[in-house]
Amino acid sequence: MKKFLSFLLLSVVVLALAACGTAKEEEATNSTNGAADEGATETAKSETIVIGASNGLHDLILEQAKPILAEEGIELDIQPYQDYIMPNQDLESGDLDANYFQHIPYLETEIAEKGYDFVNAGGIHIEPMGIYSTKYDSLDELPEGATVIISNNPAEEGRFLSLLEAQGLIKLKEGVDKAAATLDDIVENPKKLVIDNKSEPGMLVTYYEEGEGDVVVINSNFAIDAGINPLKDSIAIEGSESPYVNIIAVRAEDKDNEAIKRLVEVLHSDAIQQFIMDEWGGAVVPVNE
Repeated sequence: MKKFLSFLLLSVVVLALAACGTAKEEEATNSTNGAADEGATETAKSETIVIGASNGLHDLILEQAKPILAEEGIELDIQPYQDYIMPNQDLESGDLDANYFQHIPYLETEIAEKGYDFVNAGGIHIEPMGIYSTKYDSLDELPEGATVIISNNPAEEGRFLSLLEAQGLIKLKEGVDKAAATLDDIVENPKKLVIDNKSEPGMLVTYYEEGEGDVVVINSNFAIDAGINPLKDSIAIEGSESPYVNIIAVRAEDKDNEAIKRLVEVLHSDAIQQFIMDEWGGAVVPVNE
């Protein structure tokens, strides 16, 4: 009888220990699963935006936004570009989630000509167009028949001509859409200027530095990238009322993407807009719409 009671007591203890061990194993398993679930949730919150940007200006602005977004789980993968063609092609193909290199009229022209299903996710800054010369300190000094070199980018031609008109050098046809104006729309040219529109945009700085032509009209991003200060070195510059706002462009399907919206919000923040003013001293003008 005593032996039977001892055996029974031992059995109860063993079962109790086994039950305790099972409970601890379940607790450990639940704890591990909980950590895994938490990690999965954290991963789900993380997102990467692959964005194409013009080298030397747009990419520098994005670099300022990168650490701010990283704190919120959004990684900004910045891909630099040197041309105006590939960023939109790569956005359409899906190699990019967004791009930041073009202004509104250029985007509209690209959509009309190539059928891109893109939208403007937000305007970030304006790069005033400048007129430069190694020969003259003022447009008033330009002689009759002077050569004005502009780029061969048809989407920019109206902008170049609008700047020349604003400076009193030419007059465009009444009622013409100035953003879409061409050389054929010039109705007055009192100095008989020769407007050369055969140059690649990336070559304009070289032509200016080598003294080609009498004046060269250059986009500020190319000027800044070459160490030229648009405010100090130009002899005339576009006003801040320019409609040529540089934007974040995305595919239409991504217009409501929360990470993209947050990127634009950060670029509109006081910190980033102040960086733009401090870095380029007014040669690049921030906007927040």
